[in-house]
Amino acid sequence: MLASKKAYQRGVSLPSSNPFQRLAELLSGETPGLDPIVMTIGEPQHAIPDFTAEVLAENMAGFRRYPPIDGSPEFRSAIASWLDRRYNLGGLIDADHGVLPLNGSREGLSFGAIAARDQLNKGLDHPVVILPNPFYQTYAAAAHVADAEAVLLDAVAGNNFLPDLDSLDAELLERTVAFYVASPTNPEGFVADTAYWQRLIGLARKHRFYIFADECYSEIYRETPPIGILEAARDLNEEQGGGFANIIVLNSLSKRSNLAGLRCGFAAGDPEFLKKWAKFRGLAAPQVPLPAQAVAVRAYQDETHVIENRRLYNEKFEAAEKHLGPILGPVTPDAGFFLWLDISRWGDAVAVTKALWTEIGLKVLPGSYLASDQSDGSNPGRNYIRISLTAPLEQTEIALERLAKWLGDEA
Repeated sequence: MLASKKAYQRGVSLPSSNPFQRLAELLSGETPGLDPIVMTIGEPQHAIPDFTAEVLAENMAGFRRYPPIDGSPEFRSAIASWLDRRYNLGGLIDADHGVLPLNGSREGLSFGAIAARDQLNKGLDHPVVILPNPFYQTYAAAAHVADAEAVLLDAVAGNNFLPDLDSLDAELLERTVAFYVASPTNPEGFVADTAYWQRLIGLARKHRFYIFADECYSEIYRETPPIGILEAARDLNEEQGGGFANIIVLNSLSKRSNLAGLRCGFAAGDPEFLKKWAKFRGLAAPQVPLPAQAVAVRAYQDETHVIENRRLYNEKFEAAEKHLGPILGPVTPDAGFFLWLDISRWGDAVAVTKALWTEIGLKVLPGSYLASDQSDGSNPGRNYIRISLTAPLEQTEIALERLAKWLGDEA
């Protein structure tokens, strides 16, 4: 299917500053109208697992060693076992060849496109990396370091905030080396279903590109565990292509276990890709410290702290529904810990963000700062603000009450 002119944006350059730097510039010199409440950064504030210090203490000697680039056998086994339990994979993940440790998923997202470009060896002067719009800014950095053309697909409400696969034509896909997609989506919190994943897998195998599936919010859901890309691949029959070829899923302990500072994540999936990537990383990437891997082993064997973490977030989403639902309609996403609020009745995202800070001391992030402008000046994030629900419930309640009153007064 041929793409329309507005279906995607090509030749996107890396932004000169990240969204938070832009926000700081926007609010520089402005005085908050009330005691400030910051609801911008997705940095977990819930308690870390109570076993963290104990496991680190038991493994302190591991800091003397250079860790193996492919991780400890215990780490790979723990990740493979967790993926098997979480997604009912029936033992399809090979712990020895299908898992790699990462210094947080961001490292894998940043440098995966280089490996995809080199391993595919398509002989292109300007390979393509596809990413959603809005997007996690690291995806654009990945295209930049791979010397690839970034192509943005608008992710809008009508398509569950997922990149529209119908907008892609064969010529573009033949030039593609990497396709970045998050599910649950960031910042919107929507979830790809099995049919979406399987269709994307089919395109990747037909046109020879790699899918980098960012599943970092997979365990922060309301009721139903999100389908994962490995789970969708499991159900493909042999005629469609079995196994995990062309698939790399990335996840970490940052959101699941509130261990953002541990910088420990993993990549799993295509064993041939991971084998070659490990050789590249052995030259270019820092290893994950063995004590951090030991904490990960324990964390992925324990679901109690994850269930409690999810309960705390869901409690705050109930508060959001109570305060904002009567004004905005349903505001609770399928997963994640952000509110993605359509505030177009009150103005564009930047104007509303500035007003919320100067009038009620609430710091939020304009949705347009998480997206890229199209050539016609449109921006899929222009009508939205993103609010992080990582703060404690009491503080979150105060922020939501302020926002609800402001929206009601300004309506």
